[in-house]
Amino acid sequence: MSQAYLELVKAHDALLQKKDAPLYSSRTGLNPAKPQAAANAPVVMIFAPHPDDECIIGALPLRLLREAGYRVVNIAVTQGSNAARKQPRWEELSNACHYLGFELRETIPGGLPNVTTKTRDGVPAEWAEKVAVIAALISEYKPAVCVFPNDNDYHSAHIGTHYLTMDALAKTGHACHVANSEFWRQMDKPNALIETNLQDTADLITALACHVGEVERNPYHLRLPGWMADNVRRGAEVVGGQGEAAPSFSFGTLYRMEYFDGKAIAPNDKKYVVSAGDDIKKLFA
Repeated sequence: MSQAYLELVKAHDALLQKKDAPLYSSRTGLNPAKPQAAANAPVVMIFAPHPDDECIIGALPLRLLREAGYRVVNIAVTQGSNAARKQPRWEELSNACHYLGFELRETIPGGLPNVTTKTRDGVPAEWAEKVAVIAALISEYKPAVCVFPNDNDYHSAHIGTHYLTMDALAKTGHACHVANSEFWRQMDKPNALIETNLQDTADLITALACHVGEVERNPYHLRLPGWMADNVRRGAEVVGGQGEAAPSFSFGTLYRMEYFDGKAIAPNDKKYVVSAGDDIKKLFA
């Protein structure tokens, strides 16, 4: 009786154990999948705690680029804590952003160190210097949307990046839409489930496969579709409503969509399920 599901499990296992999945250590043979955004287009800024986060939380920015013509600027907040891997990780990140069509900016050479709440709480002068770096980038790009981890995303650098970005927004007084993401820990109250179609999902995985040194030790690029499928499972109830019919799409990413008015986050009780055929800009209506 369980043979059909055994075959399903075997198929999943074969995908996760796929030894010949390509990795991209250079741009050779990696043609950009990007459209060209206009120089005066509205800007989405991703504040990525580590190289590779731009791919994992990149569903919304990618759709805004491809469907609404936004510029996407990825800010490499850190380049990891392993000094020997900083330059290789920067090269991998450059390849990933090149493929997706994301612009890439460094914070300081080698990335900001100690981006944690421990620094924020205990070394205020050092934290203020970091905030000033991010605030300068926000003032330069004047983003319409900022994407960064939520304040309880488990990893210390993810949580630190949340507070760093919020402190920089407050310092500049810049008003914009804010999309909090999740990866290491689920948010309590996501309010947006964003579908990625098959091509967008494949392109995010391809870009993630540029982070060769990371996925060689942990092939999470192969697990990304499973994570995105589970986002749809959870989002069906948490965003769509308890007991509501689940969306028919397979892959999605969860966010908390809010608006920062220059001083504080404005309350937002709206919920959004944005399918691939929907206008992605309805998030901002």
